Amino acid sequence: MTEMNWQTEEFERHRRHLQAVAYRMLGSTTEAEDAVQEAWVRLERSEADAVDNLGGWLTTVVARVCLDMLRQRRSRREDYVGTSLPEPIVSVSTGPEDEAVLADSVGLALLVVLDTLAPPERLAFVLHDMFAVPFEEIAPIVERSVEATRQLASRARRRVQGAAPVTDPDLREQRRVVDAFLAASRAGDFEALLEVLDPEVVFRADVGRREARMPVAGAANVARTILARGSRLAPYARPAIVNGNAGVIVVPGERPIAVVAFTVTEGRIVEIDLVADPRKLTAIRS
Repeated sequence: MTEMNWQTEEFERHRRHLQAVAYRMLGSTTEAEDAVQEAWVRLERSEADAVDNLGGWLTTVVARVCLDMLRQRRSRREDYVGTSLPEPIVSVSTGPEDEAVLADSVGLALLVVLDTLAPPERLAFVLHDMFAVPFEEIAPIVERSVEATRQLASRARRRVQGAAPVTDPDLREQRRVVDAFLAASRAGDFEALLEVLDPEVVFRADVGRREARMPVAGAANVARTILARGSRLAPYARPAIVNGNAGVIVVPGERPIAVVAFTVTEGRIVEIDLVADPRKLTAIRS
């Protein structure tokens, strides 16, 4: 086997892991693929046969690339008004071909919280808490001491635990609640919507830069917003798995125009995230 063939085979063996790391860092499948591709370019330019742990080396490279991308994104967003949500991972079936996608899923609600962290905090939390990378390996990436890196992850962990709602693990129960929400929306039934919404529910809509929409909070406010704006979309909603949880895609024609993620806790919807930015839907198949 030639060195190039060996490199290609080893890289492909680690690709799924690298994409999972990059997606949790960036919240975008498109940008995650770019980060993984950059790792391949750097691998080609390196002396890979001198690397003892290629998987660890590639993870470090992807993490560094993602950190740079997050910093650049943060500077671009300073003048952004409105809601920006992660790019969703959507599956319209649950067959064997989707098991790998579902296994690597992370809820959209958690990604929303991760997006509020400073880039070094996000990197430390994702690598350590989600992928068990030792702090000794993370510290050089964020250019901190080991103890300072540990504190970065600790701060991020507190923010995540305090802000990210816990989703009911039973997918069938999630689907039951989402179906009840859709039925109430289609019927224009305000009271039925209140039955499935948590009193403190939050509704976020990302429609891109063309229109700024701020989050809506509270069951009554969200129900009124859904009936005023979203009920016309409900007839075109199809069941889907969105980032591992029960959700829907809205398909009035050939292409989806929106993806809706739900966070269901104790039988009620606590968060609704609607992604309608066309740039974030290009990879969605209906």
